[in-house]
Amino acid sequence: MKIAKTFSHMNGEEYLIVHHKPLYDEIKRVIASIDAESCKTKISKEKTKKGEILYSPADLNLAFKNNFSALNWAESRYSYYITHNRELMLASLDMPAAQQKEFLESKGEKNPIYSYKQTDFVKDKVAVEVQFGEYAFVAFDLFVKHMLFFSGGVINLGIEILPMKSLQAQMSSGIAYYEGEVYNVMRQGRSSPPVPLLIIGIEPE
Repeated sequence: MKIAKTFSHMNGEEYLIVHHKPLYDEIKRVIASIDAESCKTKISKEKTKKGEILYSPADLNLAFKNNFSALNWAESRYSYYITHNRELMLASLDMPAAQQKEFLESKGEKNPIYSYKQTDFVKDKVAVEVQFGEYAFVAFDLFVKHMLFFSGGVINLGIEILPMKSLQAQMSSGIAYYEGEVYNVMRQGRSSPPVPLLIIGIEPE
């Protein structure tokens, strides 16, 4: 596969080039190593595409997982306790989960709720999400997950890999695509979400 387009939010790509160019090169190599045609295995049952052979999100995800894992990119989990008190939340963001709980309870929070988020691949405080899911999953990545990992000090940059519209058109209905998600981010303004991002649009060679 190849990179067709990139969108840098809050200087995400510039940060990657200056501070982590070897990681950027690894990401490019992983994308280039994906044999898209070998992932064209899904026989559609949809009325408008019935019988067509489509790109399989499951096969694409597995290929990316294998190739990123081979370069020591690993899944990461960020654990935290929920509070609706803004001051307490901001004060506890950088604490380990166990310390968050103790801190919140010491401030009068009763039975704070434990929660966590996980991201596909993290290395040297750079997170990569490969997303061939529906629109809601991408919005969650961009506006919740990357931001949570960033504010918690787990990452300095979030990267989202998405299919271009030309690739998405050869997949099942409802899958998010690069052009649409970049538009959604641009509509929010230059500082929302408040986390450096790089959105990468990919397509077959």
